Amino acid sequence: MPIHQATLSIRTNGQGTYEVTEAVAREVARSKLTRGVVTVFCQHTSCSLVLMENADPSARRDLEDWLNRLVPENDPHFEHTLEGPDDMPSHIKMVLTRSNETVPFADGRLLLGTWQGLFLWEHRRAAHSRHLIVTVVGE
Repeated sequence: MPIHQATLSIRTNGQGTYEVTEAVAREVARSKLTRGVVTVFCQHTSCSLVLMENADPSARRDLEDWLNRLVPENDPHFEHTLEGPDDMPSHIKMVLTRSNETVPFADGRLLLGTWQGLFLWEHRRAAHSRHLIVTVVGE
C-alpha cells in the first residue's frame, strides 16, 4: 500500500488552538492517493491535537477555559516546574487530550464533518515551533 509522509512545522504564539486542517489536506493532495487514511502525530509533550468545531471560535475558547480550570497553573502539588508555572499543566493537558488523530479521505479529500477541523492545541504560554508528522496511507 502506498505511503506518503511529511513533517509540518507550525509556529505558535502561545496558548491556544491553531487550525492545521488545510495543511493536512495539502499533504493528502500531494500524496496523489484517492482514498485511505491520514494520521497526524504531534512530536511534543506540551501541546496536543484535537478534532474540534471550526465554525465558532467560542467553542474552542470554552474548551480551553474549562481545561485551564481543571489543570490550573501554580498547583502546589506539582514538582515539575523547572520551565515555569505552565510546565506541568501543559504535560497534563496533553495527556488528557491526544497526540495523534486519524482522518479518512476519499476522492483525495478529507472526510471531516461539516463543522470539524483539526487543531494543534498549544498548552504553553511562550511561542514554539511544533512538528507534526503527517502519514497518508491509501490507494
